[in-house]
Amino acid sequence: MITTEPDALRSSFVPPVPTTFEDLRISQALVQDLVLRRLLLEGFSNLQTLSQKLRLSIPIIDATFRSLRAQQLVEVRGMVGNDYSFQLSQAGKNLASDRFQVSQYAGACPVSLKDYHAAVKAQAARVQIDRRTLRSAFSDLVITDRMLDQLGPALISQTSIFIYGPTGNGKTSLAERMLRVYQDAVLIPYAVEVDGQVISLFDPVVHHRIELEDPEIDPRWVLCKRPCIVVGGELIPSMLELRLDDSTGIYAAPLQMKANNGIFIIDDFGRQLMSPRDLLNRWIVPLDRRVDYLTLRYGVKFQIPFELMVVFSTNLDPADLADEAFLRRIHNKIFVEAVDASSFDQIFHRVVAARNIPCEPDSAEYLRKLCLRDGRTELRACYPNDICNILMAIGKYENRPPRMTKADLERAAALYFARS
Repeated sequence: MITTEPDALRSSFVPPVPTTFEDLRISQALVQDLVLRRLLLEGFSNLQTLSQKLRLSIPIIDATFRSLRAQQLVEVRGMVGNDYSFQLSQAGKNLASDRFQVSQYAGACPVSLKDYHAAVKAQAARVQIDRRTLRSAFSDLVITDRMLDQLGPALISQTSIFIYGPTGNGKTSLAERMLRVYQDAVLIPYAVEVDGQVISLFDPVVHHRIELEDPEIDPRWVLCKRPCIVVGGELIPSMLELRLDDSTGIYAAPLQMKANNGIFIIDDFGRQLMSPRDLLNRWIVPLDRRVDYLTLRYGVKFQIPFELMVVFSTNLDPADLADEAFLRRIHNKIFVEAVDASSFDQIFHRVVAARNIPCEPDSAEYLRKLCLRDGRTELRACYPNDICNILMAIGKYENRPPRMTKADLERAAALYFARS
């Protein structure tokens, strides 16, 4: 396994903490709206709390507070140490309610689109691997040197990969483990501002935060592991576009934007509700030029970076899914073939050891014969694990430990394989 040293858990992009609106590159009006909405939600607050909730420095919060106070939109209730305790005036409540109808966003201050572009470009992945380090990264899989030597250059290129071949041989497992070759972290903004609109980007479901606070870094950015997003048959066109929540007035970033600086895996490619051609046509420009275009509800179109590695995984024939023009843009095409007898036995012994199932010396060979019976011609990497799952279930059903006798293997195989 490739290990990550603590010193590596930092990004190559290090934005300083903004202390002025010029440094922030977000309009004072938008920050004022954030403060008004936050005060409306909380009732009363202070400079320190607003700084923490909105991820802004005290000087910027203080400047906003003084502006609101001058407009008689806030009232000071008192002092807590050196900090003001304040609440909205009636005029402030009225204005905050109006702004709340436009957008309910009251979280971390967004970053500018220009700063987001710069951050994604600065954090583009640069992978340094060879066969030894790659084998370490994929150590929990049985994988041949030939396969490693195909994966290595593809991962170093950081473009796009088409993984194809018969089902059950580990295409998805290979794709999901590609994230292990990264040994660094990236900064991801909570949100991005475009034309005064807020696009929520940080998603704790796909962005795994690294708890490493650095007071020298702009708190509007979250230090995370490089993202890996996996979608399958549930992928629909709307997931690749901005989505406006009409009830909150907040835009949600599309999947490819959330996957920037990481990996986007399209599993079971060709089995989505949207046709392969529609998906490929949507991404032919991003894959070629490394940029994508999104559109706000009212027609404003803007560019975002497309700095990610897209992995297409399928058991269908690539020629049936895409034309030559598109396949040309996917530079790396890796065929994952059925496993040979030696690899099958290695997988078998790993699975048996992990499940602590006692077996006979010739159990692997006997299972191979069962898998190739009734006209089946290929061994699949998934067979040992799937058969062992059935053996475990049989043991639980009969209220005994699982075992791997020839009779039990026959019984499991009869349950697993459909009769032709």
